Amino acid sequence: MPSLVKFKFYPNSIEANRDKQILATHGLKSFIANEQTIQSDWLLSQALGGIQLQVFDNDLEKAGEILQNFLENEQVALEVEHTISDPEFEFTCPKCGSNHLYRDENPGGLFGISLLFLGFPLKAKSHLYHCYYCDNEFNA
Repeated sequence: MPSLVKFKFYPNSIEANRDKQILATHGLKSFIANEQTIQSDWLLSQALGGIQLQVFDNDLEKAGEILQNFLENEQVALEVEHTISDPEFEFTCPKCGSNHLYRDENPGGLFGISLLFLGFPLKAKSHLYHCYYCDNEFNA
């Protein structure tokens, strides 16, 4: 009779449930251990070893292949969608090369000081940009 073995550990339940769903789509049964306990008291995460995804021992190798295949295909799908046809800026993200960027619109110090002393706000354009694709923050 097959027994359950620890397959993978997760810091949060979102990733564990995603992988459980991927395995279920391919016909493999899996179970999540410690999810409710850690969600009710996250300090127990270290003691319990995080949230565990468990599979039957005879499905261990197949589960690894399925998740590896998913991660490889997911990366390819993201590479296709990380550029946009009409970018707002002429440069790309230094981390991933995406041109899907936005400028930080936080007012900054000049806004508050000018409002205090002049009575109206002066807003300077920020040089801090964010990448929609990889969430990288950089100056340009």
